[in-house]
Amino acid sequence: MHVWLAGQPALDLIVTLDDATSAIYSAFLIEEEGTASTFRALMEVFGSHGLPMSLYTDRGAHYFYTPTAGGEVDRSRPTQVGRALERLGVEHIAAYSPQARGRSERVFHTLQDRLVKELALKEIDTVEAANLFLCDVYIPEYNARFAVAAAQEGTAFVAIPGVDLAEILCVQEERQVGNDNCVSFNRLKLQIPESPLRAHFVRRA
Repeated sequence: MHVWLAGQPALDLIVTLDDATSAIYSAFLIEEEGTASTFRALMEVFGSHGLPMSLYTDRGAHYFYTPTAGGEVDRSRPTQVGRALERLGVEHIAAYSPQARGRSERVFHTLQDRLVKELALKEIDTVEAANLFLCDVYIPEYNARFAVAAAQEGTAFVAIPGVDLAEILCVQEERQVGNDNCVSFNRLKLQIPESPLRAHFVRRA
């Protein structure tokens, strides 16, 4: 976390960038990084560009389950993010050292210097205004100045026509239908509506 806005508490800046070109595809401020912010970032990138071959992240708990602190990730127990990436066919690569994330670390050093000053100069002091500025002004200017050409022409993104990303990039929980044809979730009891396919869904998962 970092103090991006004068007079405001520290916030997380979620950045998704191209490891080959350093171009930023998505960036926004949020109170706390987690599963929801990751899905928001992936929705922005995948929705605009298509699917990448792989996604490289740290080993935060919303990305991977790691039984032992600092140890190997357990890919047999995917997180919500891991499940979504696997369904989309995107390889999820875990970083095991700060050096392995060198490019993103350098980008953040640049942002912590330049972005803070830009936001102050524009007298931007709310998260909403900052995120609009990031999307409409800062990212295009940043990419024009700092992004480099890829070693090979073309794009590694794959178009995904007909795929509803919102149905995949979301939290999914498994529940069993009770004898009253309801499921329980977070202290809520949800009634399953009548269906022409079957009389009830009791004991179905």
